[in-house]
Amino acid sequence: MVIGIFGESCTGKSTLADKLKESIHAQVYTGRDYLRLEKSEAAAKQSFRTKLLEAVNGENIIYVISEREHLPLLPDGCIRVLVTADLEIIKKRFAGRMHGNLPAPVAAMLEKRHGSFDMEPHDIHVISEHTSIDEVYRKIAEMK
Repeated sequence: MVIGIFGESCTGKSTLADKLKESIHAQVYTGRDYLRLEKSEAAAKQSFRTKLLEAVNGENIIYVISEREHLPLLPDGCIRVLVTADLEIIKKRFAGRMHGNLPAPVAAMLEKRHGSFDMEPHDIHVISEHTSIDEVYRKIAEMK
């Protein structure tokens, strides 16, 4: 089974992936982790696509995506999980990553990108700080 977890930075994707990986015994890839598979980027992408295609009916893989350019790597038949959060929550979490300081250009970038994944097709929508992990487990179990 392949689960694609995608959304903007600081919405809770990695936290969700960490909780899911324990319960379903999955390997987690994030962003460009696939580059470790081969020496060239093109070959690495192809190897990763093949790995994901094979995993649709086999091992469990969770792919965490923060860049829309990586969405096409998700194979047909995977479970697509959109994770969103209110803009103020995203800003607060991002500021935490920057030791409490959120420079104006970074805040403007977050505002510009807010909602950029919202129209992407998905099977499950997780709203950070509102959707329970138990609800996500239940929906994934129903889709297996």
